[in-house]
Amino acid sequence: MVGIMEIYQLLPKLNCKECGKPTCMAFASSLLSGESGIDDCPPIADSEYRDQLQHLRSLLAPVGNATETGLIIHDELCFGCGNCVVACPVNVANDPHGAAIGLAPSNEKVILVVENGVVVARNVGECRRFGENKILCDACIVTCPSKAIEFV
Repeated sequence: MVGIMEIYQLLPKLNCKECGKPTCMAFASSLLSGESGIDDCPPIADSEYRDQLQHLRSLLAPVGNATETGLIIHDELCFGCGNCVVACPVNVANDPHGAAIGLAPSNEKVILVVENGVVVARNVGECRRFGENKILCDACIVTCPSKAIEFV
């Protein structure tokens, strides 16, 4: 997972405020959260920063696939074991007759389901990491043997 310092190191570090943020560190944070895009930093388009820009684009590519909660599921790593499906507290709370005992979720309120051999995120707005009462839940991440799930 890419970190804020890794992003910051690739920025021009001019603190020019052309991006609308007070510092390049604040801009790095907004890039990581998906609030801003790389093109919001005009100086990075200068030829002297070409290599950094290219590296930054490759680092942030997975972030573009993140859900609004920051959840990314790497299809190429997932083999559909379903550990995350049965570990997700929201899945268990919303479907006590299926997900909690290892069966496929049977209603539309669950977040994670296995489809065609890979995990798919649904109803991500129900995730504990999202909304007004956010909590730092990582049940889906710690139970994934292939590290196919991450939050950015």
